[in-house]
Amino acid sequence: MEIRINRDELLKSVSKVQSIIEKKSNMPVLSTILFTADGSTVRISATDLELGFQETINAQVLEEGSITLSGRKIFEILKETRSEEFHIKEKENNWIFISDGVARFNLASIPPEEFPAFMEPEDVTMIAIKGETLVNMINKTIYAVTVEEAGFKLSGVMTEKITIDEKDVLRMVATDGHRLSLIDKPFSNLESLELSDGVMIPKKGMSELNKMAADGGTVEIGFKEKNCVAKKGNAFLMMRLLETNFPDYNAVMFKNENDPVDISKAALLEAMRKMLILSNERYRAVKITLENNVMDLVSTNPDLGEAQEKIEIKYNGECVEAGFNPKYFIDTLQSMQSETIHLDFTDSSKPFVLTGEADEGFVGLIMPMRV
Repeated sequence: MEIRINRDELLKSVSKVQSIIEKKSNMPVLSTILFTADGSTVRISATDLELGFQETINAQVLEEGSITLSGRKIFEILKETRSEEFHIKEKENNWIFISDGVARFNLASIPPEEFPAFMEPEDVTMIAIKGETLVNMINKTIYAVTVEEAGFKLSGVMTEKITIDEKDVLRMVATDGHRLSLIDKPFSNLESLELSDGVMIPKKGMSELNKMAADGGTVEIGFKEKNCVAKKGNAFLMMRLLETNFPDYNAVMFKNENDPVDISKAALLEAMRKMLILSNERYRAVKITLENNVMDLVSTNPDLGEAQEKIEIKYNGECVEAGFNPKYFIDTLQSMQSETIHLDFTDSSKPFVLTGEADEGFVGLIMPMRV
């Protein structure tokens, strides 16, 4: 294989797969990128066996063929040059010559035959989703996915289609057992998606899908054969779905008979960040007291001291006291666009629920903890 290719185009494509390629693996080929030159294009492929990414970019193909290159090393080489064009040529014994016209590199490579093959499932029904909408849905759920190794059932975002008021809605839900985030968005042609029982998209896959959608435009997405497939332009992403059952989250959803308390997002976010200052692994709770038109926040750490702040609200109901992890409030508030947050609650044993008018279809639920 031998090609000449635009440095900026190649760098843009190679940078997209840096979080996919395996840094430490018993299969060294998973740390490489597969280059396949054909006609007037080069196909860039990377996989960790659970995720697969491909993108086709234009190039001057002097000789067709395939090679593998260390994903990290080619990325570093591309970053450190300002040349407009790169020359890549396959040599004998799996050595690859790379030059930007000034610097010259000879890199050892792995035979392309060892690169795992992954094929796009055929006849996948796709629907088009605006990139901005998809990013919004992912950002409002991914932070609640568990990071604990023992929490396999919760290690992804539950994605399903439901019907609300006779409208087809795409729902994403995530939880780590201490908080839950949920968002509903109506879309046309949802009935064509194979989502009857819902699917679990892994957190890493959601992160890559978020990157694909971040540049705007339209993303096509579909599901088939335990895979989620996404396309945008010349890029293709395939994610293996998690084979686990998401818990019945409806058990923790409730409707409070009282009116929610309105509070400034900026004021609450700033206060929670202050409460977090004194927290550590042992002490990471903020005690919230609602009484006499005041929200009182207190964070106590016997090793460091105490932090307290009061926020004025409109509330004349019975006194409510509950403890929460301030980071959970921060994560939820940061994902919201509403300037005024509706805070819904029943008593100290039930979760606090955050919603907002500018965050239509979104619910952020935070479970109380002992203080």
